[in-house]
Amino acid sequence: MNARILCCLIASALLSAGCIAQSAKVEFTPAADKIDVKIDGKLVTSYRFEDSLTKPVLYPLNTLSGIALHRGFPFEKVPGETTDHPHHIGLFFTYDKVNGIGFWNNTTKPPMIKHARVVSSEPGEGKGKLVTQSEWIAKDGSTIFLIEDRSMVFKPIDHGYAMDLTLDLTARTKIEFGDTKEGMFAIRTADWLSEKIGKSRYFSSEGTETSKNIWGKRAKWVALEGKKDDKPVGIAILNHPTSTNYPTYWHARDYGLFSANPLGQEEFQKSNKEPNPKPFGLTLEPGKTARFRFLVLIYDGNKSADQINALFDAFVK
Repeated sequence: MNARILCCLIASALLSAGCIAQSAKVEFTPAADKIDVKIDGKLVTSYRFEDSLTKPVLYPLNTLSGIALHRGFPFEKVPGETTDHPHHIGLFFTYDKVNGIGFWNNTTKPPMIKHARVVSSEPGEGKGKLVTQSEWIAKDGSTIFLIEDRSMVFKPIDHGYAMDLTLDLTARTKIEFGDTKEGMFAIRTADWLSEKIGKSRYFSSEGTETSKNIWGKRAKWVALEGKKDDKPVGIAILNHPTSTNYPTYWHARDYGLFSANPLGQEEFQKSNKEPNPKPFGLTLEPGKTARFRFLVLIYDGNKSADQINALFDAFVK
């Protein structure tokens, strides 16, 4: 066998295993109520904002090898799949207790987070950037509490891809965020990727493992790994130091809710029986902005804590 044929066979094997060159093309394909995101021609996710949703979501969440890491419900009916918490959809960003109004649990609207416009779309080799704007609308259906400016950068990495999301919330009126566990930047994983149903494992930058030891604690990053048909896969969420109340607290549940929540400080401290619990009590005056920034890693295979720490250091730099 000559060297050229051997190289082609190796390249083909790597691609089928989910290893795509970091210079792979990132493409955006718009439709009426969504924008598909493809890396090297493979659909990895879609930014979805159809009218039936109470907030924009990223769904599906596929590895480069095509394994869906999200729960299908309520978008899709999967036999035997859990149907609790219908407000947990794909990857989402929302919060309860915004001027006393709940944006987290609602499956009907108002209140709602309404996609307003695509600001820019920049596909490219090695990375692609999508910028959008949304409005956080109160119960009356017309009052705009917050403007959400969202930047989403998609970039191939070894055996996977990264999604760098910067979410800036700018107040239109005085805004008070109550401290609650119900938030904020979250993924609802497939049942088989949960600790409760699958043989999966949370682990963190602080050396802790399992949702029991991670829930309500601060960490720079948390990862969740499991197996689908004996194929290892993982999701990691990394919190950037410029993000509000860094390092974030984690609302990580064994049934598959994987959430970073920097604003639930007092409730987490009370639940973990910390001395002198204090509310974070984020308040925004009109025109003021709070930034939330996270890097999501979706990957085939496993990653060690050292590998994720190296990716975190690169993210920070």
